[in-house]
Amino acid sequence: MSTLVAEVYGDTLTPYEQQQAAARQLAARLAREAHVVEVDTSVEARQMRWRFVADKPRAALSGVSTADINDTIAMANEGLVAGYLQEASEAVPLPLLLRLAPEQRVSPHDFARLQVKGRAGITQASKASGLDAAPQPLVALGELGEFRQLAADQAIYRKDLRPVVYVTAELSGRPPADVIADIVADQGTSPGSANDWPQRSFLNPGGGDGWELPEDIEVRWTGEGEWRITVDVFRDMGLAFAFALVAIFFVLRVQTNSSALSLIIMAAIPLTVIGIMPGFWWLNMLGERSVAGAPDPVLFTATAMIGMIALAGIVVRNSLILVEFVTQARDRGASIRNALLEAGHVRMRPVLLTAGTTLLGNLVIILDPVFSGLALAIIFGIIASTLLTLVVVPVVYLLVFDRETGEVASNA
Repeated sequence: MSTLVAEVYGDTLTPYEQQQAAARQLAARLAREAHVVEVDTSVEARQMRWRFVADKPRAALSGVSTADINDTIAMANEGLVAGYLQEASEAVPLPLLLRLAPEQRVSPHDFARLQVKGRAGITQASKASGLDAAPQPLVALGELGEFRQLAADQAIYRKDLRPVVYVTAELSGRPPADVIADIVADQGTSPGSANDWPQRSFLNPGGGDGWELPEDIEVRWTGEGEWRITVDVFRDMGLAFAFALVAIFFVLRVQTNSSALSLIIMAAIPLTVIGIMPGFWWLNMLGERSVAGAPDPVLFTATAMIGMIALAGIVVRNSLILVEFVTQARDRGASIRNALLEAGHVRMRPVLLTAGTTLLGNLVIILDPVFSGLALAIIFGIIASTLLTLVVVPVVYLLVFDRETGEVASNA
């Protein structure tokens, strides 16, 4: 429906008009929020309609039924297909529509001048020979009743069999979670505007612009907007990431025949987060990011999450290069400390070269507006993981497998 969608629900006995009033209050609060634009609700504006109320006794005296009046008004206003015109150049027959011209149906007075023909045999005329059927009368529609202006019925929206009112908005440079956090934090507080939105943070949400709703009104944000899509996407990505970690572990377990060694190799995976999250924060702190007066932040998007999942397989390679060399050196009779020192000396250049080629390959993707998050996640993650892997993996390996100190990890 929109980037930001709020669903306003009420209790079982809550009138729908009260839900509409609550939706207007929420829309007014959203309109005051910084960089929130195009705020709207599903509440329809009050519309008026004209209804013709027939004077049935008078119409009966003229031999005009209610159905005749309805048919006449419908034909004049909406039109009636009287037949079809066959043309050789047309693919389908052309309908012949009987309808008043637009300039002849502007006001109710235009319809009041329409002539309605009475039914035959209803009225009778007195003649010398007695009563006889009178000719079918033509009566002006205005003589058979009057037009009354009434309020048109408004649509009632329902979702999952519950009445709902939608409040929609678009965002100009702010993520939906940021706006929702501020709106929810201000709900129930006193009215006012204490803070400007740039001074807010994850730990201190809200702008001091308090608002409140009745107790029987509930607002849900996880409905039809982008926030629900974001939650669903990151939930699925998280499950995919967990599955990837389990699959990597089983592959390494089969290859190394050691659970401890497999976990040591996988220790480089969480190190990527140390680079990814501060990297995105650093990009947003680097200079003033704004376009046409609106903020232009670098967000951790779904493509960045894809890059984080891809890093799980990339950074394991660096750990594998070190651990494989240490294992070969120990098989040749070297002590664990000498093997680790030699592995760091010999394998550092291959580890840095493979990381450097990955970085260069992702530099071009930064220019893409959609997949730039993937490239940034890989770049920041592989920088931090590569540098920390050269230190963390040997230290963890030493703590687990140093037989000289008697701390030996059990296999299987």
